[in-house]
Amino acid sequence: MGIAERYRRRAEAFERKVAGVGPDQWANQSPCARWTARDVVEHVVAMHALILPPVARKLEPADDPLTAFQEARAAIEDVLDDPVAALTETDTPAGRLTTEQHVDQVVSDDLVLHGWDLARATGQDELMDPLDIERLWAGAVAIPPELMTKYRTPGAFGEGIEVYGAEVPVPADAPLQDRLLGLLGREP
Repeated sequence: MGIAERYRRRAEAFERKVAGVGPDQWANQSPCARWTARDVVEHVVAMHALILPPVARKLEPADDPLTAFQEARAAIEDVLDDPVAALTETDTPAGRLTTEQHVDQVVSDDLVLHGWDLARATGQDELMDPLDIERLWAGAVAIPPELMTKYRTPGAFGEGIEVYGAEVPVPADAPLQDRLLGLLGREP
């Protein structure tokens, strides 16, 4: 599966979760200590917005979380459909990447993990796609220990940015989704 197709599949699943949040659930606590359900969506939209400036695009503010995500999704899909924009290189915390690589490694992966966060916060289906679990697991266990330490250090990538929380112990025979969540600092 290519980057654009993977992003679209994950964005569709995330959008369904955003659409499934009840009006009285936006203030629900998420698994991320300082975030509500609304904050999770706002973070995802903000991360989408960070990808756009190097390709001369930006997001306009939206009135509600669903519209905000739909507009962010449309902007990223536009970039992925434009060969020049998709292959434009930029410096990122992970090194020099093309825009499509940056989308794949940051916002696309975020859709899976934060989709779980949103589902947990609002009582929706928490099951992740097995292909996504395997892909995220392989990426997470390949992170060198010194970089994982940096990912777990609040503010290491900028004020208020915390990539992963402290690892949560999970039995070795637990389902892979639970082991992934624990590794990335969530209580499965």
